[in-house]
Amino acid sequence: MSTLTFTHIGGPTALLEVEGWRLLTDPTFDAPGRTYSFGWGTSSRKTAGPALSVEEVGAVDAVLLSHDHHADNLDDAGRAMLAGVPTVLTTVPGARRLGAPAQGLHPWEATTLTHPDRPTLTVTATPGRHGPVGAQVLVGAVTGFGLTWEGQEHGAVWVTGDTVLTSDVRRVPERLDVGTVVVHLGGVRFPTTGPVRYTMTVVEGRELCRAVRPRTVLPVHHEGWSHFLDGPAALQRPELAPDGGTTVWADPGRPTAVVV
Repeated sequence: MSTLTFTHIGGPTALLEVEGWRLLTDPTFDAPGRTYSFGWGTSSRKTAGPALSVEEVGAVDAVLLSHDHHADNLDDAGRAMLAGVPTVLTTVPGARRLGAPAQGLHPWEATTLTHPDRPTLTVTATPGRHGPVGAQVLVGAVTGFGLTWEGQEHGAVWVTGDTVLTSDVRRVPERLDVGTVVVHLGGVRFPTTGPVRYTMTVVEGRELCRAVRPRTVLPVHHEGWSHFLDGPAALQRPELAPDGGTTVWADPGRPTAVVV
């Protein structure tokens, strides 16, 4: 039996510790107050800082980066820390932009992390779409990550990354036996693009979890930025997991233990 220690740092950023591995998702460590441009007339203000600094997080084995081109997933301080990380896994175009040590993965492509004193960790890229049909041309590619290792009892740990609820995302459990979901929410929307959403809302997150039926749901990417328009719904900390499952709205900076 394995135990995942999950520490939500803020926004999409979380530290995942399991079987000696330390993985960080979407590093965002800038101070609050600044407004960032996301292109095509869109922008967002960072309203909350990280619960832990880069120094407090310490050394990590890998960064799981859903995409590199939006500051709410990789800001300046997060980008600077990548130089000290041995492995950065992200999208194929993202790896081209970032250069070494970034490695790009196509959807359903897998790679392994190895260490003599730990079980081999397999990381599989999962599909995502950061907006409506056709949005990838303007918004860019995104990816999620499935984590599996020998001795795992309750299914993969799946980090959805920034995505809306698509048919490909719904079908992830057909190829990946999921036990724990780190689900990106926020219902991202911008005034210049009207009602179009770029990430899942709480309602869509619940719908996905009803299809996946994980044991544990860990919501992230729902606070700390002005474009997270589903924030009030998230503040009510609703149950997203299906019957028999558990939703953990982790307080930033406080480690949570999850049996995986």
